[in-house]
Amino acid sequence: MFESFFQGIFDTHYISVIELSDFLWCVGVSLVIGLMLAGFSMYRSRYTKSFVVTLALLPAVVCVVIMMVNGNVGAGVAVAGAFSLVRFRSVPGTAREIGMLFLAMGAGLVAGMGYLGYAVLFTLILGGVNMLYSFLNFGSAKGEARDKVLTVTIPEDLNYSQVFTDIFAKYTVSSQLVRVKTTNMGSLYRLTYHITLKDAGKEKEMLDAIRCRNGNLEVSLSCQETVPMEL
Repeated sequence: MFESFFQGIFDTHYISVIELSDFLWCVGVSLVIGLMLAGFSMYRSRYTKSFVVTLALLPAVVCVVIMMVNGNVGAGVAVAGAFSLVRFRSVPGTAREIGMLFLAMGAGLVAGMGYLGYAVLFTLILGGVNMLYSFLNFGSAKGEARDKVLTVTIPEDLNYSQVFTDIFAKYTVSSQLVRVKTTNMGSLYRLTYHITLKDAGKEKEMLDAIRCRNGNLEVSLSCQETVPMEL
């Protein structure tokens, strides 16, 4: 009676049923793999609680789905169609986060096919390489710390196209005006620049010069958004 509880009501004698012990083994190993991947992902990187929890559970979810459709072509096609209907309504993640999600799905896929040793080995190799790349700061731009986003508010009587040319020539390697917006009923302009500083230690000196030029109106300087990192 207990064993029949875990059999499908549509199963026939020609369909092999997954043993409960095998099911628990696969799910347990998948959960351990998820915890390992979550730990690898948190190493020397920014993360959110929701992402880490999702990464820890995803291998087990994929593992169970693969076990349930193993050998059943019709069910496999149906599951693929269901996944294609899913729309992610959150903010797009970075390339690193999406890569870790694919890694978790791959590990869950291998575990769901019953190759638990390969699943663990796959996780250790890819997770270790991910940690190594993070430790070596692989792929980071040399001048990344000097790339900034500068937002300046100026009165409407200033010519925004040339107002800070001399200041940028003195303190920056390059500067690009990427956005102009009117504010305060059109009496002010809000300018957004992408700049690369010559010397990161002279930020305050540059900001003081800009404040003298724009009448001490609002000025902000922040790290440049890395839009190419998002997929």
